Amino acid sequence: MKLQDWIPLEKINWDYLSWNPAAIELLEANPKKIHWGYLSSNPAAIELLKANPEKIRWDYLSRNPAAIELLEANPEKIDWIYLSINPAAIELLKDNPDKIDWDWLSRNPAAIELLEANPENICWSWLSCNPAAIELLKANQEKIDWGHLSCNPAAIELLEANPDKIEWNGLSRNPAAIELLEANLDKIEWDWLSTNSAAMGLLKANPEKIHWSWLSNNPAAIELLEANPGKICWYMLSENPAIFTYDYKQLTHNNMDLKRDLIEYFHHPRFIEQWLLSGNEIETYLM
Repeated sequence: MKLQDWIPLEKINWDYLSWNPAAIELLEANPKKIHWGYLSSNPAAIELLKANPEKIRWDYLSRNPAAIELLEANPEKIDWIYLSINPAAIELLKDNPDKIDWDWLSRNPAAIELLEANPENICWSWLSCNPAAIELLKANQEKIDWGHLSCNPAAIELLEANPDKIEWNGLSRNPAAIELLEANLDKIEWDWLSTNSAAMGLLKANPEKIHWSWLSNNPAAIELLEANPGKICWYMLSENPAIFTYDYKQLTHNNMDLKRDLIEYFHHPRFIEQWLLSGNEIETYLM
């Protein structure tokens, strides 16, 4: 992956870039500029982190879903609060129930079985934003935090059935709520809408209402941002994975190298000899 051509490298914020899962090649080429704390939470950075264990921030790593092998090998370094929100850490959490932070676990979409088995420990406010918890929430509507539920992309049916309880700041950032938002333009919170990856149609139709700093972090907004470079917040953009694209020139070069290697491999004399000994003609081998 490489930076898109229109993005000047000198405007990149390297701290925020360290969060970016698409930035690994650039970070590997500039190790002195890495923010190792932020990198520790980057799910694409595991090989870099394994190669530099002394630089790992274990609290950040504990919430990294790609880091379970590293965490299992270093249980004394786990931050159990952060681990409780890690969707890949359920087996570790089941084995250490006394270390679970139940507030954070209530946000974990992989933890529903654990939460159902321990309803007295559920934080219903945080559960309300958990997209995997809809059945639990439907069965306990009196416990719902409607502000958090308004952010929940799995909760549209519940929200449509209770329009008076919608919190429009939260709904404005909900990618599943576009039809509701289009039907209530006067209630949209445009700053939050600028973070919504499903809201490009609304934002393009209302450019004067865009919050450009928050839009800069929105992967779906890359065309809008390219067309308005003077409005970009560059440190927010640095975290945006859409600033990277495939290096097609390099891919073509790699493919040419592979093609050459394959030709050399299959035209090795031993393969030709085997082909002829099997009763085949040389002309058909070269076709």
